[in-house]
Amino acid sequence: MFMSISTTGSAERPATDLGFLLHKHPGKVQRFTTSHGEAHVFYPRAEDEVCTAAVLLDIDPIALVRKGRGNGKGRGGSPDFALSQYVNDRPYAASSLLAVALRTVFRSAMKGDCRVRPELPGQLRPLRIELPAVPANGAGEAGGPAMVARLFEPLGWRVEASAVPLDEAFPEWGESRYVRIVLASESVRLADALQQLYVLLPVLDGAKHYWVAPDEVDKLLAAGEGWLAAHPERALIARRYLSRRWSLTRAAMERLELARLAEADDREVEEIDNAVDDRPEEESPEHTTDGPTGPTGQAGQAGQDEPTGQDGQDGQDAPKQPSLAEQRRTAILAALRDTGAARVADLGCGQGELIGALLKDARFTDILGVDVSARALHAANRKLRLDRLPERLAARVTLAQGALTYTDARLKGYDAAVLCEVIEHLDLPRLPALEYAVFGSARPKTVVVTTPNVEYNVRWESLPAGRVRHADHRFEWSRAEFAAWAGKVAAAYGYTVELRPVGPEDPEVGPPTQLALFRAATEAATDTTTPDTTTTPEGGETR
Repeated sequence: MFMSISTTGSAERPATDLGFLLHKHPGKVQRFTTSHGEAHVFYPRAEDEVCTAAVLLDIDPIALVRKGRGNGKGRGGSPDFALSQYVNDRPYAASSLLAVALRTVFRSAMKGDCRVRPELPGQLRPLRIELPAVPANGAGEAGGPAMVARLFEPLGWRVEASAVPLDEAFPEWGESRYVRIVLASESVRLADALQQLYVLLPVLDGAKHYWVAPDEVDKLLAAGEGWLAAHPERALIARRYLSRRWSLTRAAMERLELARLAEADDREVEEIDNAVDDRPEEESPEHTTDGPTGPTGQAGQAGQDEPTGQDGQDGQDAPKQPSLAEQRRTAILAALRDTGAARVADLGCGQGELIGALLKDARFTDILGVDVSARALHAANRKLRLDRLPERLAARVTLAQGALTYTDARLKGYDAAVLCEVIEHLDLPRLPALEYAVFGSARPKTVVVTTPNVEYNVRWESLPAGRVRHADHRFEWSRAEFAAWAGKVAAAYGYTVELRPVGPEDPEVGPPTQLALFRAATEAATDTTTPDTTTTPEGGETR
């Protein structure tokens, strides 16, 4: 296998700086032992104006067989070994063997390290990379030069890719599966170029010379940091790099999506993958069945404890009070039934509690759960036991990863969208983006929004003064603030809005949770029911 890397320069900025970047002296020929042969690094040309570094990988076919995956049978063996262990293209066509050799030979260069000249790795310089023979298998996708362009052009490369004929003496035989590749760019750093080649050479080949284990996901994401998450062909790259192991591909895609969303929001991945609350439910004030204490320290009327029986009895036969989370789900289901919704999107679905409740009602025929957190979606999948449900029941549910602050075509066409305890997890400057994505772009006929009533927090003895109910809440609104926001959104996007209390209503501070039921104006106009209380777009109430 052969590959060359060239750059140009001048007397003031000599091209031979390439030697510092690669950590290989232009005046020497260096040899490196790999697990399948020997790699040689040398410089066919080393001048101030032009410098070219070449890598020649001399594969030992016997070592390849002994240390490889066998004859192509079982455990996803490469098709190249299916015909013969000893006669194949592996020693000659650039593939995962060359990718591994690059990592062995240019480890420091791939990291962007240069202790002698630390300013060099960050500089952009003209690069030209030539690979005389690279397998570009389609295997269900468009292969050949077209695939090379799809993979490299979005990264800033000008691509020259030409198919290698089966035999130049017999052009009628057609083209082989190999392509000659020339990449040129002035906008790609050398370290990034090497990382891209490390990933994309085996992607073009569609096979690897070793068994793909789960740690390959980490290798892919490490080498793809900074460019893979935003690549338009990231799904194809992950699938082929991981040898079509679907469980690994799914894990890689989830982590790439998180990285893409985090980069777009200028946040760390850990900040947005936090939808799974590590606390048991009973530790949260919103999940307790005990009522909050009133201003005097006794059980208040609005959130009273289990009632006490007469004649000194403790009322042990009194029914257990549902938790606020259960009351919230009940209120949401009632709102959805009032509107006749059948196709419902649970936006910010968390661990799937509401989806489980929706599944129990046959009128909800199509349920979409969306969350930015891959951990939350995995937890939802486990809790709902979708893999164990009857096929007809499981087919009603789809779980998808996504950020609610971006428009998403998958959200369009639903009768209703639910934002259950979601908006308070966003920074206020990001809230208009969610409003547009849901009310403006997806535009369901109905939107149900619930959020804490901050006034009610004083009724929880376990909640310190000035604290919000959850560590990730960025704000909590009073009833007036929520009504003003709901009225503003309704007016902006052509909805009417009805405000409903959720949970026992305290005469002084109101209910613990507040719910807004938005209906598209055209839908509301045809609705013959008359709610008890309606909030107009201006935020006033009519009875």
